[in-house]
Amino acid sequence: MKQLRMPLALLFAAVIALSSCSINDAKDAVNPSQSENAISLTPNVSDGASDVKVSTFVRVLAEDGNVTSAKLTTADGSTQIDGRISETGWRADSRLEPGTAYKLAVTGVGEDGKEATVTRAFTTQALSLDQQTYPSVAPLQGETVGVGMPVIVTFDLPVKNRALFEKHMKVSTDNGVTGSWTWFSDREAHFRPEQYWPARTKVNVRLNLNSLPAGGGIYGQQDQDVSFEVGQKVVSTVDIGKHRLTYTVDDKKVRTIPVTTGDDSHRTRQGIKVIMEKFAAVDMDAATTGVDSEDPGYYNLSDVQWAMRLTTSGEFMHAAPWSVSSQGNANVSHGCTGMSTTDAKWLYDRSRRGDVVEYVDSPRPLEDRNGWTDWNVPWTTWTAGSALQAAAADQPADDGVVD
Repeated sequence: MKQLRMPLALLFAAVIALSSCSINDAKDAVNPSQSENAISLTPNVSDGASDVKVSTFVRVLAEDGNVTSAKLTTADGSTQIDGRISETGWRADSRLEPGTAYKLAVTGVGEDGKEATVTRAFTTQALSLDQQTYPSVAPLQGETVGVGMPVIVTFDLPVKNRALFEKHMKVSTDNGVTGSWTWFSDREAHFRPEQYWPARTKVNVRLNLNSLPAGGGIYGQQDQDVSFEVGQKVVSTVDIGKHRLTYTVDDKKVRTIPVTTGDDSHRTRQGIKVIMEKFAAVDMDAATTGVDSEDPGYYNLSDVQWAMRLTTSGEFMHAAPWSVSSQGNANVSHGCTGMSTTDAKWLYDRSRRGDVVEYVDSPRPLEDRNGWTDWNVPWTTWTAGSALQAAAADQPADDGVVD
């Protein structure tokens, strides 16, 4: 059979065509397209800056590539600030400390496959103690408290940016119970649920306030993270007209104690009170409540035993052995709730800070904020005291933050 042969010119054309495709493909694989760019890394702090605001969250914007590593430390390397890498770059997790030198180094890889690093050295603004407000928290870390204990945050310098601060003051529980803050002043905020805390609730208070602008050139001085637990539900009811205290645990009556309360000239106040502090023994001087030593109602008692404070004005529950004959049948005190030494010791041993004492049948009301009077405030009034609610109609809660 006769074989057919391809013409020589066609054979050469085919070889050249195949060779041409292979060469172009190899060239494209080795040399990226001109559209692929080098990475651009842009920090929000300037190199050599000497007065960076402490409220700044350091960040680096990445364009045409991705951040692969980042490190922000104090200049001496003793402290590192953690951060998060994202599609847009890197951002620190926390604000800065005053009067501190920092160094920043961030590395990324661009679309062109090449690596680049940006560095910064800078120092934050110096702040005196008069420019920093310290938040104190009650209850204390690890404390077990009664069901009436509010969360109390006090500041040693005024907070003008209340809404901004409140946004960074979080209270969480293990059982989903929620509540609301209310501000008593620029220096004090309280948090409570609508009803008493459920018994045995575990609570965490997290204040992310360090270097947060409080207004007027003042900044938060420190973060706080406090966990406490609510104990059993202990509520005592003092019936002033019947001269009787009824002690209950988890809504079950445990004991009834005969008492004496304030006489006609010194009525004990009616309302919901909370045990604020306890003393195995304390001196009680009427002068501390504004009574002059020449006043017929003046008293100065030493070593009063098993005393528990209920109001800032000076109402206590305590042992009153001098009035045992009146306890259970007459009110003869200057406003305190007196009982026998045996009964006072029994009650003291079974009470803790935050336990509730409800007073009924008195013509004299409890003044607002004369003690921890939080539970006498209607819930709608309480929530209206939230700075975040007020700020919602005025300005964003993040106003003034350098981010």
